Amino acid sequence: MKAFVLTRYGNNQEIQAADMPEPLVNAEDVLIQVKAASVNPVDFKIRDGQLKQVLPLRFPHILGNDVAGVVTRVGAKVTQFKPGDEVYARVDTDRMGAFAEYVAVKEAAVAPKPASHTMEEAASLPLVALTAWQTLRDVGQLQPGQRVLIHAGSGGVGTVAIQLAKHWGAFVATTTSTANVEWVQQLGADRVIDYKKEAFENVLEGYDLVLDTLGGEALDKSFQVLKAGGKVVSVAGPPDPQFAKDQGMNWLLQQVMGVLSFRVRRLAKKHQASYSFFLMHPSGAQLRELGALLDASIMRPVVDRTFPFEATKEALDYLETGRAKGKVVITLS
Repeated sequence: MKAFVLTRYGNNQEIQAADMPEPLVNAEDVLIQVKAASVNPVDFKIRDGQLKQVLPLRFPHILGNDVAGVVTRVGAKVTQFKPGDEVYARVDTDRMGAFAEYVAVKEAAVAPKPASHTMEEAASLPLVALTAWQTLRDVGQLQPGQRVLIHAGSGGVGTVAIQLAKHWGAFVATTTSTANVEWVQQLGADRVIDYKKEAFENVLEGYDLVLDTLGGEALDKSFQVLKAGGKVVSVAGPPDPQFAKDQGMNWLLQQVMGVLSFRVRRLAKKHQASYSFFLMHPSGAQLRELGALLDASIMRPVVDRTFPFEATKEALDYLETGRAKGKVVITLS
């Protein structure tokens, strides 16, 4: 089968089109013929080797985390799907490979494609939607009436997180550029901070939760907007010891994560808040719930641009410019 593979850690020059064997289908697997896949910023971190302690790779490695397509074969223990079913999934963490004609995914990570949406729209959602769902609800414990700041509201995670947080009854603030202010308001944001005109830490206060997708200076300043007992959940900051422990890392790696996150955890303590680094996990069950919200028009996917499969490297280049509004999707015939 045709696929785009990473030959070694580096930049896009290390990504090549290649012929690869079809993936093995284990007893609990669903083999999906890929109709669409989407590109995510985490693909760059994987490509660059930033996550090799968490997600070590064996080369050549097929990239891609999000898939929508048609089931062509199922393992002996699969009960929920059959050949011909239209599905979507965030592929298994230890078996990435959506930038290919076929991908095998554990049944537990797969859900029926939302009936009212295209393959391209469905493929845009799994990673960002599960990230938003799990950071806001599972880790952040967001409750109706609480106040949440979502950084980068026009990005892939941000567009979904705004809609989910509003659906769950929260007051939502977000940061974005001048060109996207009205657009993120239409997604449901109550308070929009144009970062080109004002600093969010100077105009917000008393927030219960911050979803950080930026890291760096934005993460550091996020603690200033929290009330006592507030939380920052980050998908871009340094991993912390609890994350390492939850991932089953050894004692030494837990200590390394402690050093990497020491300054941020000290900031959290200073502001009587908590800090958590989070890496989403695949969940077919949550994607089923998300699909119901999509089919009920409570939420909508946001696709900025699509590229044909042979232009996968161009899709990665485009997303890396930072200009995308929503998701970038790769289509296969």
